[in-house]
Amino acid sequence: MNGTTGTTSASGATGPARTPLPVIVVGSGPTGLLLAGDLATAGVPVTLLEKRPHGISNLSRAFVLHARTLEQLDARALADDLEAVGRPLDRLRLFGRLGIGLDTLPSRFNHLLVLPQYEVEKALERRAVEAGVEFRYETELTGLSQDVDGVTVQVRGPGGGTGSLRAAYVVGADGMRSAVRDAIGLPFPGRSVIRSVVLADVLLAEKPDDLLTVNAAGDAFAFIAPFGDGYYRVIGWHRRRNVPDGEPLGLEEVKEITRLALGRDFGMHDARWLSRFHSDERQAPAYRVGRVFLAGDAAHVHTPAGGQGMNTGLQDAANLGWKLAAVAGGHAGEALLDTYQAERHPVGRAVLRSSGGIVRLAMAKRPWTLALRAALTTFLNTVGPAGRKAAGQITGIGFRYPAPRGAHRLTGTRVPDVALAGGGRLYEALRGGRFVLITAEAYEDGRDRADRLAVARWASDRRTALLVRPDGYVAWAADSAGPAAIGAALAAHVG
Repeated sequence: MNGTTGTTSASGATGPARTPLPVIVVGSGPTGLLLAGDLATAGVPVTLLEKRPHGISNLSRAFVLHARTLEQLDARALADDLEAVGRPLDRLRLFGRLGIGLDTLPSRFNHLLVLPQYEVEKALERRAVEAGVEFRYETELTGLSQDVDGVTVQVRGPGGGTGSLRAAYVVGADGMRSAVRDAIGLPFPGRSVIRSVVLADVLLAEKPDDLLTVNAAGDAFAFIAPFGDGYYRVIGWHRRRNVPDGEPLGLEEVKEITRLALGRDFGMHDARWLSRFHSDERQAPAYRVGRVFLAGDAAHVHTPAGGQGMNTGLQDAANLGWKLAAVAGGHAGEALLDTYQAERHPVGRAVLRSSGGIVRLAMAKRPWTLALRAALTTFLNTVGPAGRKAAGQITGIGFRYPAPRGAHRLTGTRVPDVALAGGGRLYEALRGGRFVLITAEAYEDGRDRADRLAVARWASDRRTALLVRPDGYVAWAADSAGPAAIGAALAAHVG
């Protein structure tokens, strides 16, 4: 197996043709698929390594897409098809009485979308294939080394054959037990928060009243969500049932936990999958080491509370993809890649805190923790700004990125799907991985960057000039700016 490639000569000298070094993405889950598709769409050669045989697994634990993730998928023309498959829910219920309203989110997607992770993977895989990603299934990374010019990856392929591949950059999107993270020597500090969580895919004799059913009572917790094919995913935990992951699991144990947490087991039967797992809270101290990056569960893992895990990984990929494409395409310097750590590591840390807080309050048992949960529930249910802030945190809408000193107040903020002159909207203009410049008056000098810049005007009478990054955040803004100032901003950010 030999995948070594080189760089194209600009001099026209005779000799063997050499192609640009690819980016290697390890792991074909949602994070890896979105990232690989973004790079290939931008014209960057991509090889995706996956140690599993080809085929989408339906054993994943993620079941919801939040608003910010749906916006990112909309910028890739995928959201509408997923909306047609999934089922929207405009209120997230926690602790029984706490309801976090999503219908007032400042987003086209003012809800969460309930659908299994494998449906997201199918859509992202189709896009990646169409964009030209090279897939190598049954190929496992066994080591890597890097130098100033690239990364050499050691792999074991189908049948046990070994070889090496050469890449400009490597991204580990290979999950909690990341081989990439191990290969670059990064620790994964944290701890197991919940042990012996049970998981079952079952048929139900009685349909639950709610689309998502979740509650904790006494020592038990249970969650039920539909696959859409008649089966339901059940996740449960009992405080006093702490056994190893490999301990045999029967349907009766799942039923008992469900009855304790939800009051009934809905007549579950015909389990097609039963398993145990444990839920950890961990985060790598760095998301970048030289030319190697981590994203998704390879960089951070959280409890399932709030359904933020897969969503956070997809947003990691949306942040990193355009930056790698800009550097690989010669439109930005290496320093741009440092902003991935600066922007996404704090978000991962915040998700660890929020998801951990939710699960601890859900499983509260001592009088003072129960009192705290009751007070928090009342506060969030009755104080509008607090509820909206919680919704923004869980859905990703509320995060912003740090801005340089002296930058415009909007720099680093997420831009909603604003209307553009001529009937378009922002997230349509973002398709193709381009920046979008929005101005009050026509700007004619962006044509030499048409492959990576779309120019639009406000549909309203707004005067602010905005340069929106490919991931939908403000790169630069000015309340009033002439062509010279806009040109300088484009040179600095678009290249």
